[in-house]
Amino acid sequence: MAAVDFPAEIRDLRSTYASIVEVSDLDRLRQTIRELSEEAVAPDLWDDVARAQGVTSRLSHAQSEVERLEKLGDRLDDLEVLVEMAEDAEGAERDETMAEAGRELETLRTALAQLEVRTLLSGEYDEREAIVTIRAEAGGVDAADFAEMLLRMYLRWSERHGYGTDVYDTSYAEEAGIKSATFRVAAPYAYGTLSVEQGTHRLVRISPFDNQGRRQTSFAGVEVLPFVAETDNVEVPENELRVDVFRSSGPGGQSVNTTDSAVRLTHLPTGIVVSCQNEKSQLQNKAAAMRVLQARLLERARAERQAELDALKGADAGSWGNQMRSYVLHPYQMVKDLRTEHEVGNTTAVFDGDIDGFLESGIRWRRQEEKQDA
Repeated sequence: MAAVDFPAEIRDLRSTYASIVEVSDLDRLRQTIRELSEEAVAPDLWDDVARAQGVTSRLSHAQSEVERLEKLGDRLDDLEVLVEMAEDAEGAERDETMAEAGRELETLRTALAQLEVRTLLSGEYDEREAIVTIRAEAGGVDAADFAEMLLRMYLRWSERHGYGTDVYDTSYAEEAGIKSATFRVAAPYAYGTLSVEQGTHRLVRISPFDNQGRRQTSFAGVEVLPFVAETDNVEVPENELRVDVFRSSGPGGQSVNTTDSAVRLTHLPTGIVVSCQNEKSQLQNKAAAMRVLQARLLERARAERQAELDALKGADAGSWGNQMRSYVLHPYQMVKDLRTEHEVGNTTAVFDGDIDGFLESGIRWRRQEEKQDA
């Protein structure tokens, strides 16, 4: 086993850490915490529940970001001390301490690489929360089942990171799986992180729905939109909307399936249709559907601006409708991103939400594409 040049490795990690701290603007984050902390103790804060939730969410995020940066700095200091201890030791104790330092070095390298990816999220809406829609495409019942597998994958990914999720609408397929589902990921930078997932996902497996055990290829589409902020001013006049109410379908708790609480909004000028049925009240469903509609209108306006500036690439590998990832369960097991070439053999882990490697490689790939187009 080759000896590790710890001083050089630590200098390299400190350089990366310094760049992350600079981009993250640690002083600004601390000032933000002070300001939000003052807002959080205001006696009238909870008079406006939505505003209160926004304040507490931003405060929690800023505190966790500062804590993460400070802990990484402390761990770098501790690593230097550990290496010094190893150099002063002898025999088996020296070997054991050096091995511990090597393991910590690798752990820190991984943690800094993950944090460095966050600094690449500098797009117009990257810091927003995300609204994700998954739709079954070609492949019949297998596609519907695949769409549900992807829904679970993203919800499990969110759960792993402690991100809140809110499922707005789920349309269940007749035999198995879902036709579509729309949910919100309530975490800063969720849009910038998950936007690289947009596109068509492909599954190859022995179909559990084919009594002859034949191999089946199915497809599901993923759409990722930025959550609409109050400052976006996405106005939707009432005379441009058609509102339909209906009874919720599929699994649900008490009251969900017994009243006409589900809401479908049709935006007449564009033909965009949005529905929400997972809340108990019609008013809650209408408000959630309106947020999704505003997000789609915001994205439509952004795309039109890009088109006018001729900024859209002619063959965008991450665009809607193009295959971007392949999940193969037979005759071998592999998940591979078709843009970045990132691949893993543990398909079970991927479907259980372990997709950070794909997200990180996708974000780096996108930044590289942007640099080439600049």
